[in-house]
Amino acid sequence: MAATVQTLRQQAPLLSVGILTADWMSLASEIALLEQAGIKILHFDVMDGCYCPAMTLGAPLIRAVRTALLKDVHLMIQDPLDKVHDYVFAGANIITVHLESCVHIHRVLQSLAPLQPTKSLHDGLIRGVAINPGTSVELLRPLFEEVELVLVLAVNPGWGGQQFLSSTFGRLAKVKQMIADSGKDILLAVDGGINRKNIAEVAALKPDLIVSGSAIFDGKKVADNLRFMFETVQSAKA
Repeated sequence: MAATVQTLRQQAPLLSVGILTADWMSLASEIALLEQAGIKILHFDVMDGCYCPAMTLGAPLIRAVRTALLKDVHLMIQDPLDKVHDYVFAGANIITVHLESCVHIHRVLQSLAPLQPTKSLHDGLIRGVAINPGTSVELLRPLFEEVELVLVLAVNPGWGGQQFLSSTFGRLAKVKQMIADSGKDILLAVDGGINRKNIAEVAALKPDLIVSGSAIFDGKKVADNLRFMFETVQSAKA
């Protein structure tokens, strides 16, 4: 098991900050702001325009980002088997693929098992599987032997700023119980539509990672938004 899993478990819940809506003309200063605020994880949303409507960024950009933060790479791409290794070599510490993205997702996860992050200050690659709101969580069970993280989406993948689906609370609780029943040390993450209004309720369920981007980089009070979101998640540790 990746040593990083144990480290994250001890510090959970943690905020993984999505940078898709950050100011890319000032990305270095935006990331510095996150580091200064105590953020540990940087979340990259990779979309290919095929699996989901939008097209965003790829491995070269992830490789170019210099940071001591963990690189959490969420691949919303079609048929990822022949592409995932590029993201490992780009320095990803966490790679999450979608259960629905190909016929043989189990094979994709197995192909990641022997790999280690490169150009990284952290040890161990965390393999994650994401599940869309319309997919039964029961389909996760056969994959528990091959993952260190499960990401529950609260929106349909494709673009930022969507509304958090209320059904996610029940799905999170169920997946959390499924993980406990399995006896596996698997991290639980949630992503999509998490903002100032619902962050406390989400954090109260104590997932290990909470992904938020648009609510932080709204183009107005980034530092204030970041402080509010970070402190709310921190308070859930009590």
